[in-house]
Amino acid sequence: MQSLHDTHVKLLAFDFLSLTPSPSHPNTVIHKGTHLLSRAETLGIITFREHKPDRFLKFTVDDGTGCIPCVLWLNQLTSPYFSRRCPPDVRRIAEVAKSFATLIQIGVSARVRGKVGVYRGNVQLTVSDVVVERDPNAEIVHWLECVRLAKKCYGCLNVNVNDSG
Repeated sequence: MQSLHDTHVKLLAFDFLSLTPSPSHPNTVIHKGTHLLSRAETLGIITFREHKPDRFLKFTVDDGTGCIPCVLWLNQLTSPYFSRRCPPDVRRIAEVAKSFATLIQIGVSARVRGKVGVYRGNVQLTVSDVVVERDPNAEIVHWLECVRLAKKCYGCLNVNVNDSG
């Protein structure tokens, strides 16, 4: 089984939503039966937003092939998960997460990266990075990159492409 662990794999929602949990590798998912993935990148329009201050921000990214559910954790200052880390580092992580939360607004085009996980049986992206895209061509370039990478690197292709290369 090939691993793309710790690589932000560029995926369209159609491919992201077809990921399945790995029975033998915790915290990873299987892409098309041959690749283990732990991280992904997507780009699309924010179409849903549910904000629970100091807890989390749930949102979806729609790239035209589907909607990817995302969660941005905002509880770094109260979570036991961060209790062993250096307090200035935790404060900085919390500040960055809070700044990302302000960027995520319905109708905004955003590039989102994070860890792929499963929550209540559904695949989701736990956000580590958000960039607002202002280039009107960014989404089509992302689509083309996803198709090229799926064909050449990931060994799968869900999109019909008439390409001899």
